[in-house]
Amino acid sequence: MFKIFVIYFFLMLIIGTSILPAQTDSTAESSYKITLSDGSNFIGTILTETQYQIKLRTISNIEMIIPKDQIKSMIKYSGEIIFGVPYRSDPNRTRLFFAPTARSLKSGQGYFSDYELFFPMLAVGIADRITLAGGMSLIPGAEEQALYFAPKITAIHSEKFDVAGGVLFIHVPDDESYNFGIAYSVATYGTDRAALTCGLGWGFVEGELADEPIILLGGELRASNSVKFITENWIPPNSGVALCSIGIRFFGDQLAADLGLLTPLGGATKGFPFMPWVGFVYNFGLE
Repeated sequence: MFKIFVIYFFLMLIIGTSILPAQTDSTAESSYKITLSDGSNFIGTILTETQYQIKLRTISNIEMIIPKDQIKSMIKYSGEIIFGVPYRSDPNRTRLFFAPTARSLKSGQGYFSDYELFFPMLAVGIADRITLAGGMSLIPGAEEQALYFAPKITAIHSEKFDVAGGVLFIHVPDDESYNFGIAYSVATYGTDRAALTCGLGWGFVEGELADEPIILLGGELRASNSVKFITENWIPPNSGVALCSIGIRFFGDQLAADLGLLTPLGGATKGFPFMPWVGFVYNFGLE
């Protein structure tokens, strides 16, 4: 049943990435979000601007004049406008559950994340193409904690397509010091509403690189203004077993929470077949 659901999810993703992008309102690229001193928010296109006021056409096609001394903030709207309805951006769009997408953080943006409670991470964006991330495990009772570092460079960026490469390096500072991780390349195609992510990763242990890559297949499909379905699947070479997952992301303007289920497909399992996945992310520096 789980396998059938994952296949159905990918079919919906393929349809979404090919059809849904055509439904976006073209005015979204030139829209601004204006917050007034009383807390009111308006999204629309600036028609004219003087030293003292602006003339705004809202997404409801209402024109209004707003004195500048009443404006608390005015920023370019980062979300999408679909059939006249604004949809906020997923603040955690650079990741699936744990695996990265090919999208990069913009310069000055970043996030603090916590995966499975014991694996926090801090990430920042540099020059709109480079993401630097790292952290340390916080496993209770462990004599040594793992240190990890995860740089990523987005080499190709366009409206719907990104290509990136990076490394996840993990260091366990025990008596003999143990290093391992994965070097990967990844591509993401689609929009914030529906996207496919595919990648190849070569594992390494103490400097020895694997001969064959692990395959990553992932996707995201938006369900509402604050909910998105996520799937992340790893297929190791010559194993006959794939690690598959599917779940839900709840998000606001800065916070995102992921709840998912992971299961191995193709191998014998005993007991409860799923492992829960929980992740929380706070994003900062967003426009």
